[in-house]
Amino acid sequence: MVSVRGVTKSFDGRVVLDDISLEVPKGQILAIMGSSGGGKTTLLRCISGLIVPDSGEVVVDEVDVIKEPEEARHHMGMVFQSAALFDFMNVEDNILFGVRRQRKVARSEEAATVKSSLERVGLVGNEKLMPAELSGGMRKRVGIARAIALKPQVMLYDEPTTGLDPITTYTIDALMVNLSKELSMTSLVVSHDVTSVFRTAHQVAFLHGGKLIFHGSPEAFRESREEAIREILQKSEATTF
Repeated sequence: MVSVRGVTKSFDGRVVLDDISLEVPKGQILAIMGSSGGGKTTLLRCISGLIVPDSGEVVVDEVDVIKEPEEARHHMGMVFQSAALFDFMNVEDNILFGVRRQRKVARSEEAATVKSSLERVGLVGNEKLMPAELSGGMRKRVGIARAIALKPQVMLYDEPTTGLDPITTYTIDALMVNLSKELSMTSLVVSHDVTSVFRTAHQVAFLHGGKLIFHGSPEAFRESREEAIREILQKSEATTF
């Protein structure tokens, strides 16, 4: 489970997160949406421990992220918007990067970890390829494989389908849902893709001006009368100008 209580964060006097509180039960997928500059990525980074909030509490799998960030990160996997693969490492070494940092592992365990991770994302046989040899969708899947190699209880995704075509986006969405089910992982997904959110999320959180103006089911989100939400829904469904 992920619990965020009263989280506030400012940069240079500008409030980016204003008293944010929410909970995500084990095994559920929360989509974090919002207007540009609304605080989506900042919230995700506070949950991951990459940013320390000015006040409030973040608990992941019963570990206080603010007090014990290193311990908390052992429970989390992070998938960055650009996949953030190391260009000078092949797929195998990218997947093992975090594992090797956490602990010393035998070659046999490394091989089993790479094989298992690539099987889950449908990329077995690509271990020796370099990032430059991969398509955008493949890079995203390697990024996911690297995260699940750490056997996390919580997965954090930052815009996982940005820049992908509709078919590849559907594939990534299905992968996130299947991993959540198969591994009983809690997932938080920053996304601006309304279609993707409706087919993957159990909950939606919407940030606007640093405030959490909606947190509920996708069905309730679709019916919300909040102006900022109505705008994003209408424009995402528009077929004319």
